[in-house]
Amino acid sequence: MTNHALTKKARTPRLLPHPSNKLSRILHALAAFLRENTVFCIALAAAGITSILVPPDAAYLSYFDFKTLTCLFCVLAVVCALRNIRFFTCLARGIVKRFSTLRSASVALIVITFVGSMLIANDMALLTFLPLGYLVLTETHKEQHMAFVFIMQNIAANLGGMLTPFGNPQNLYLYSFYNIPTAEFTAIMAPPFIAAVMMILLSCLVLPREPLALSYSDEIRLPARRTAGYLVLFALSIAIVFRFIPYWIGLLVIPVVLFFADKDALKKVDYPLLGTFCAFFVFAGNMSRIPSVRALFEGLLDGNTLLVSALSCQCISNVPSAILLSQFTDNYRELLWGVNIGGAGTLIASLASLITFREYVRHNPGKTGKYLGLFTLMNLIFLVSLLLFCKFVCM
Repeated sequence: MTNHALTKKARTPRLLPHPSNKLSRILHALAAFLRENTVFCIALAAAGITSILVPPDAAYLSYFDFKTLTCLFCVLAVVCALRNIRFFTCLARGIVKRFSTLRSASVALIVITFVGSMLIANDMALLTFLPLGYLVLTETHKEQHMAFVFIMQNIAANLGGMLTPFGNPQNLYLYSFYNIPTAEFTAIMAPPFIAAVMMILLSCLVLPREPLALSYSDEIRLPARRTAGYLVLFALSIAIVFRFIPYWIGLLVIPVVLFFADKDALKKVDYPLLGTFCAFFVFAGNMSRIPSVRALFEGLLDGNTLLVSALSCQCISNVPSAILLSQFTDNYRELLWGVNIGGAGTLIASLASLITFREYVRHNPGKTGKYLGLFTLMNLIFLVSLLLFCKFVCM
């Protein structure tokens, strides 16, 4: 190489990333975070605004229900570990393979989601079983029924979780906040739960009984020791929820075991959901300390707890509604009904509904309007029917 060439090479400047490109990537990442965690961002903003009205002080520590946060974290972490070894997919496939028609397979998917929400919470049930619904419908070329099946899975997740304290996040909070006995909790939620089961099964009759041929390209073999270990941790989480074991034991044992067994499970925990709870704890706590707000909500909830709580969910979602309204009423029976039934309705009535919407649009771009129309119609039917049931049958 000549001296002229060396000089030319030495003088050639190294290309650096353009500042505008870096800024564009940051803005794109920020926009993606806002889209995926809209409720968390709204909760954070609400907490910030109310913190101006009620400046931070020592009373802020009393806002947080640490037992609820610990129980939620433990359940989410163990469920992530079980998902990583494809435990729920294997379980669901074994059930679905036993059915041979579109209607029966769809009912199986919906029932799996329904039962799953009672055990692993509604959002985790959807994250686990919606992909299986997509797989079943695409492999059998029945994609035209995806909107209906996804919506029914969403309704099943929201309403199926109402029976157990850990089935829905708002249940876990109210169960702990009011210190409701487990037997009483089940007795309160059993009637609307049974009504929801009947409505879901009847809704599935609109699906045709077309034959299906399910075929999976891969076989799943669960690691026996890890599966057994995770199931023990799951049982520990449930024991904590039911108050058989102090919650701090779970906070010590479960993260440590998963740190060595599956660090990825700890990374995949829905931390924005935990952050949403923390932000709404601050928001609700501050709102309860504003005399005019307390008088307003106490007046609205007096004799109308069921209706007000269900309608509140349509505007600010069921988890923040439960946290906020619990500050102003002792009528936990109607509040439980309202924030559970209220999960059916608008797209923002439940965090789980946003998960389903995001999953459907990802697989079906350009069909948003059709989905939202069908989603709103079906959810309103469930919402109104179950509210009338609780009002005239349960009360």
